[in-house]
Amino acid sequence: MTPPAWLTTGWNHVWLPYAQMQTAPLPLPVVRTAGSEIHLADGRILIDGIASWWTACHGYNHPHIIAAVAAQLAAMPHVMFGGLAHEPAYRLASRLAALLPALLERVFFSDSGSVAVEVAMKIAVQARLNRGARNRTKFLAFHGGYHGDTFATMAICDPEEGMHRLFAGMLQSHVIADLPRDPASRASFDALVERHHQELAGIIVEPLVQGAGGMVFNDAATLRHLRATADHYGLTLIFDEIFTGFGRTGTMFAHQRADVIPDIITLSKALTGGTSPLAATIVSRDLYDAFLSQSPGDALMHGPTFMANPLGCAAANAALDLFETEPRLAQVATIEAALCRVLEPCRAIPGVRDVRVMGAIGVVELESIDDPAALRQAFIARGVWVRPFRNIVYLTPALTIGAAQLQTLGMAVREVLADLGGHEARARGFE
Repeated sequence: MTPPAWLTTGWNHVWLPYAQMQTAPLPLPVVRTAGSEIHLADGRILIDGIASWWTACHGYNHPHIIAAVAAQLAAMPHVMFGGLAHEPAYRLASRLAALLPALLERVFFSDSGSVAVEVAMKIAVQARLNRGARNRTKFLAFHGGYHGDTFATMAICDPEEGMHRLFAGMLQSHVIADLPRDPASRASFDALVERHHQELAGIIVEPLVQGAGGMVFNDAATLRHLRATADHYGLTLIFDEIFTGFGRTGTMFAHQRADVIPDIITLSKALTGGTSPLAATIVSRDLYDAFLSQSPGDALMHGPTFMANPLGCAAANAALDLFETEPRLAQVATIEAALCRVLEPCRAIPGVRDVRVMGAIGVVELESIDDPAALRQAFIARGVWVRPFRNIVYLTPALTIGAAQLQTLGMAVREVLADLGGHEARARGFE
């Protein structure tokens, strides 16, 4: 089918994410979404296995969210947050604080996950500056971590990650460690923190799952060790829950599953059910108090233009309604069991290194993926939208996905990887 004119004309002016534009193929033209379906311009329908980078937790076009956004659009699409107030943002802040541990009580809104993390970093550093600690300006982050693509967040991502390696000489230097998963790595971690603690403002980690770094899981014991370390040295513990928040790991937030409370938590992605951009940095009372004084210079000087956008806040409030009125966490438990059943046979496929599942996250780790584009096309040919990266094939479907759709996704992963494994085995002369 001939691509629509808007695609071929606009292609000369659009710059795609994470793509080498000289060799990138035309993307698939989408005309409609519904539930867990992506409807293409040529009439094909794909089952979405990744919920648009994990955002559409309630599925696409949920009528409750659509109605809330439409009503807000008619009343007030946007108003600046400096000096003016609107009900959707104030109600959302109260609801988020009520969902989190009591000490996490102040919500700073922004418009993307990267900015939410930068705000968290800024707060952790300035709280110490306001209290007279001038040398604590670095963070301890982790190999395999990913926190965004802006300059401050690139600096706390895994320095060996190819996306950001080009900028190494321009980024602030931080302390990057292995996660303290076992006695040996804990000993190395403890020694590293002891050497650097006087220059550290905080520790930042993706709790339970390092998402874009490879869907690598960590556990509650690891997070408890980070909490104890932060307490011992007086560091701010930041949990980046932009991926893990809102049911993805099986509880509303990953820190609840681990039973560890951070000093700052960052949220985005599924916050609005994938409807519009919105992010939040939620801060402990102690950190917030460090900014209170008679001096304007002690204030947090940060304010995104579309901060607390009423449309996004209306969508987020409606998304929270659905967690209260529909059985999302029970659905996650059902998805977790189904993913275990359908993906476990992948272990027997040549080239598969590991299979792991947590909540509504299913991961098949391969030895390598030599041709990701060909793999994506193989999934499209089977009627599913799955987007492998690095050496993993993963599923992070909408929490509302139907059993038959989830089975189709899982079987597509098994079939595509079986074909790939057989081809590679034949190429090596094993068959």
